[in-house]
Amino acid sequence: MQPTPRIAAATAATAALALLLSACGSGGGEQTSAKDKQTLTVWGMGEEGKHLAEIGKEFNKKHPNITVKVTPVGWDVVHQKLVSAVAAGELPDMAQMGSTMMGEFIELDALEPVDEKTFKKGDFFPAAWNGGVKDGKAYGVPWYVDTRALYYRTDLADKAGVKKAPATWADQRKLAEAYKDKAGTKWGTYNQPANTGAWQTWLPFLYSAGGSLIDGSGKPALDSPESVKALKEYAHYFDAGLSRKSSPPDYDVVKDFGTGDAPMFVSGPWIVQNIQDQQPQLKGKYATAPLPAGKSSTSWVGGASLVTFEDSEHKAAAKEFTKYLTGAEQQGHWYEIAKSLPANQAAFDRPELKNAPEQLDAFEKQLKTAKTVPPLAKWEELAAKLDEGVARVSQKGESPEKTAAWMQKAAEGLVG
Repeated sequence: MQPTPRIAAATAATAALALLLSACGSGGGEQTSAKDKQTLTVWGMGEEGKHLAEIGKEFNKKHPNITVKVTPVGWDVVHQKLVSAVAAGELPDMAQMGSTMMGEFIELDALEPVDEKTFKKGDFFPAAWNGGVKDGKAYGVPWYVDTRALYYRTDLADKAGVKKAPATWADQRKLAEAYKDKAGTKWGTYNQPANTGAWQTWLPFLYSAGGSLIDGSGKPALDSPESVKALKEYAHYFDAGLSRKSSPPDYDVVKDFGTGDAPMFVSGPWIVQNIQDQQPQLKGKYATAPLPAGKSSTSWVGGASLVTFEDSEHKAAAKEFTKYLTGAEQQGHWYEIAKSLPANQAAFDRPELKNAPEQLDAFEKQLKTAKTVPPLAKWEELAAKLDEGVARVSQKGESPEKTAAWMQKAAEGLVG
C-alpha cells in the first residue's frame, strides 16, 4: 500500500488521466500472432519481478519465438509509473497488478478483458477471481493469493492452560487474557492500532461479523450494525490493555512474537517464512489457525493478478504467458521459488505445496471462505479513511457507533 501522504497526489494524477482518456480513447494496434517472433514486455513488482525474469527464460525455451522481457518495478513507485505510462501511451504488454489496484485501472479502460473461455473462474479461489471483475467482466487472471489467518504461541498457550486454537471471538478474548494474566506476557495479542495498512487487520473482523464494505446497491455499508460490532470487538483489545495502542510504521510483530511480548496476531502467509528465518527457536512452539469466528470465520483475499493492457499489440503472446504462469504445475513451481500461495486451487495438490510447512494449511482453509476486496477506482483513498477509523477506536477512544458514522460519511464519493 502507498503511504497515506501520497494519496492526494495519486488521486490528482488519476483524475487528470481520466480526462485524458475520455478525450483520446484507447485501443490496441495491429495484433501479432502468438506464432510470430516477438518480444513480450512485462512489468513485475519488487522481488517477484526478479523471479519472474527467470520464469520468462524458462517460458522462452518452450516458446522460442516469444522473448519475455521483464522489468522489475518497486511496489513503492509502481502506481505512479503505471499512471504515467497510461498517460504517455508507453505501457508494457502485460503486468503483475496488486489486488487493490485493479479497480482504478479498470475504471481507466486500460485493461483488456480476460478471455473467459481460456481462463475458467472455477479454477481459482472465488474471491481472488472476483477482485478483478467489474460489471460482469473479468480483467485479471489471479496469479498468487494471500489472506489473513491467526498466529499464536502454543507453548505460551499451554502455560496459560489453553490447549486448543481459539474458534470464536469469545475464545480469542479469553486466550489474550490468559496469555497476559497466566503466562505473564506483556500483551495478549497485537492488533495494528493505526498507520497505513491498519485496515488489513480490521477488515477480517468486519467480514467475520457478517458485514461488508459496500452494500448490494454499491453504496458504502460502513455504518451497518455489523460494522459497529466489528469496531467494538477490535477496540476491546485496546480498551482492555491487551494490545499496544501505538507502534511505529516499521514495527515488526515477528520480533515481539519471538520474545513472547505479542503472543498472538493476525497476518498473511509470508510470515511463516519470516518466522522460520528470523525466529528459528519458535519451531514447534507456534501454530496458525483460521480466524476466530464472529458470525463466521471470514478473511479477505489479496495478492496479485496478471493483466494485459488494452493497447498491447501482443495480446496472443500475453495470453500464452498468462496460461503458463497460472497453470497448476507452474503455480507449484512459483511457490517453491517465491513462497507465494497459488491462486489456482489445483496447485495445492502439487508436491511443492504438499511438502510446505504445516502452518500454511490454515491459509488454504481460509482462502476457501474469504471475501473479495471490491475493485474500487478510489481504493487508496478509502483505505486511508479505514485506517483513520481504526485509529479513532484504538487510540482516541472514540465510540464504535461514532466511528462507524464517520467512516460512512468519509466513504461517500469514494465508492460507486
